Amino acid sequence: MTSRREFLQQLGVATAGALPLIRSMKGMPAALAADIQLGYAAITWGGNDEQAIEDISALGFPGIQLRASVLTKFGAQPVALRDLLASRHLTFVALSSGNVSIDPAAESRIIADHVAHAKFLRDAGGLYLQLIDERPAGRAVQAADIQRLGRLLTEIGRRTADIGIPVAYHPHMGSIGERPNDVERVLDATDPKYVRLLLDVAHYQVGGGDPVAAIRHFADRLLFLHIKDVRRPIRETPPSYEFVELGRGSVDLPGVFSALRDVHFRGWAIVELDDVPDHARTPKDAAAMSKRYLEDVIRVPVS
Repeated sequence: MTSRREFLQQLGVATAGALPLIRSMKGMPAALAADIQLGYAAITWGGNDEQAIEDISALGFPGIQLRASVLTKFGAQPVALRDLLASRHLTFVALSSGNVSIDPAAESRIIADHVAHAKFLRDAGGLYLQLIDERPAGRAVQAADIQRLGRLLTEIGRRTADIGIPVAYHPHMGSIGERPNDVERVLDATDPKYVRLLLDVAHYQVGGGDPVAAIRHFADRLLFLHIKDVRRPIRETPPSYEFVELGRGSVDLPGVFSALRDVHFRGWAIVELDDVPDHARTPKDAAAMSKRYLEDVIRVPVS
């Protein structure tokens, strides 16, 4: 017969074994952790891409997004970048390819530039090409502008698809796709076969949208995400906002990850911070803060 002491000891072992399950039930389900891969964007390092690679790798993020600044050193040697990233156990998730102007006189150059970036990305072992549109200066956006942008994004996407690189359109403050209705209209003007969506949850919120609802609405178009937080207003006049480390702003990040679970998203989510709000901290310090938030609050493992 089992004694009371033995029974309690067995119960303690069983409870200890169940703790990981209990913890996972309080946060994100285990299946979600397996479906989402988390990377970090090098933009915070202000063009010091090699330091960004070292720091992001040291923190345990498995992926990285780089900007076109990386072309300064590695543009003619993409294999060297691929080898560097491999040595740091980093997946080259995305390249920020720059803006897409709708100026008809620039069309040929714009297409050629982004296709060249896609070839570099492919040769460096990367996955996705990010495109942001360029709002026309000095006048309001017209319906014809949106249709032209849609055709241009589609043409770039068609050509990069031929070399194995999908295109993601990144709605952004100050762009044609600044507000939720604008995002909808731009996507409607593109061919979904060639143009997917990069949803930046903070930009979408500042533009007046609900990023949690957007994940559900655009689930079939999502290629990858920017996981980002924002604090506003910094001042009332003129209205302003500031991007901050995860958990320090107003984006419903638990809701974002719950929505990703609900739509069965599988892919990359890149944590992004344009600049460190407190300059007493380094970019690596800020990235470590966001990592702790993801692991301790959202309960999604980073590495």
